[in-house]
Amino acid sequence: MNTNPSSTPPAKGPASDEATPDGTALQEELSAQKDRYLRLAADFDNFRKRTAQEADRRAAAQKEAFIREVLPVIDNLERALASDVSTSHEQLREGVQMTLQQLHQILRNHGIEPEENIGQPFDPLRHEAVGSRHVPSQPDRVVLEVFQRGYRRGQEVFRPAKVVINDLHADNSSPWLQ
Repeated sequence: MNTNPSSTPPAKGPASDEATPDGTALQEELSAQKDRYLRLAADFDNFRKRTAQEADRRAAAQKEAFIREVLPVIDNLERALASDVSTSHEQLREGVQMTLQQLHQILRNHGIEPEENIGQPFDPLRHEAVGSRHVPSQPDRVVLEVFQRGYRRGQEVFRPAKVVINDLHADNSSPWLQ
């Protein structure tokens, strides 16, 4: 231990590193920082790649699960097409109706619900008007006919319905509007 009060201990920290004639300590610190930066950048890049791969795997698993749900419906449709010619139209219709119910159940399992639009007021956020008719017994701008059913997920529109609306101010001179 140095007991001489006039002697000062050697300085520590960056100031003493800079005081070295060749700056070796500073170079070593810079090299160490650069190495840490490169390792961190590589770790982050690896993390990003792993996360993207995991997201791809999850999406593929969800698609596969959905396809597995749809396959029995396809099987039923194929059986209907391969059915004996002697099958009545009523039996065929009943089979198609049951298959449609299966598809609707799959959609419900995924949170997709069909919209009931006939008689509802026209809403441009939920409907796409593809035509109009003049029906005096119905209120103005009410949905008269649905060409393509709309679907929703919760309160959000998944696909708007294509509809014909009542237009009490329409000119009935065009035969396609009848």
